[in-house]
Amino acid sequence: MNKEYHSFGWYASKVSPHLPKPAFKPVPGRLLGGLAYLIITIAGMLAIGLYDLPFLANIAISFVIGTSFAAMGFLGHEILHGTVVKKAGLRNLLGAVFFFPLLTGPRLWRKWHNMTHHVHTQNEEKDPDTWMTKDELDRKPALKLIYRLPFSVRAFLEFFSLCFLFTLHSTRMFFNYVKEFQPEKRVAVWIQFLIPWIVWTGLIFFVGISNWVFIFLIPHLIANAIVMGYISTNHRLNPHVPVNDPLANTLSVTVPKWIDVLHFNFSYHTEHHIFPSMSSKYYPLVKEKIKDNWPGLYHEMPMSSALKALWKTPRVYYNGKELIDPQAELVYGSLGNGLDPEAVKARPVNGGI
Repeated sequence: MNKEYHSFGWYASKVSPHLPKPAFKPVPGRLLGGLAYLIITIAGMLAIGLYDLPFLANIAISFVIGTSFAAMGFLGHEILHGTVVKKAGLRNLLGAVFFFPLLTGPRLWRKWHNMTHHVHTQNEEKDPDTWMTKDELDRKPALKLIYRLPFSVRAFLEFFSLCFLFTLHSTRMFFNYVKEFQPEKRVAVWIQFLIPWIVWTGLIFFVGISNWVFIFLIPHLIANAIVMGYISTNHRLNPHVPVNDPLANTLSVTVPKWIDVLHFNFSYHTEHHIFPSMSSKYYPLVKEKIKDNWPGLYHEMPMSSALKALWKTPRVYYNGKELIDPQAELVYGSLGNGLDPEAVKARPVNGGI
């Protein structure tokens, strides 16, 4: 496999001439899907709050609300990349609305995700979303205790954490980045952070704790699990790289077409990292061009296979290109560096390949 790295801009320059002109314009029609999710969410909340429904009915409605929360987050992600509307004020307002269930403000998201993660993807020092290296772990004795647990227990805990990890990480990013905003903008960032927490927790006093569990808590956990199901596959099987090369540091997953429709094509993640300012509506076309030009470099697999590979591999980087289980001292490959998702194998740290 060719190990020469190229920036996302380089790939974009090669693919852009072969795409239709509308692909580079906002697609406000995506808001119709967002409106549908808002209506479904509000209707579900009213049904739970106003009617004494059976437990199973409340669970079913909670699931629908939760899946709607997740899809709204995917749309909020598109909006804040400027692919739906271009006016900054409207973009921020709509981004705030659709990220509201995930307790994330638009200014924070653009700083953390657009301006940092996208610019420094899989850079071990600068990407806020990448996992730690073995050297970092060695400097954190308390955290090393977790890695003394059996591998299967750690894998279970990692997957269980998907139910709240987005909110936890978003809160951590807020406290990491809020101090970097200019003083006159910092107040707005704080307001955008606090209002969703105040509104959702304050809802308890209007609907009662039992209804609140079905209206918000369970849906929020479901939304976290769905969103993190995608996010956990985006880069965590890929290596750290010296150049922000989306074909090396990013994975696209495949899901049934109807799920792509419901989730605004969020599965096309390599495509998104090459064209973050393009509506995901056009990502299937981008995929075709990438696979035509660099078929041996493009990483894709079914979502189920990616999640299985995540279960079978550790989340600590070793020498950038591999993953290591520090307790068992076993090393695993990453995508493009010896990892076969269908037959995950490990070797001893000091052994041969």
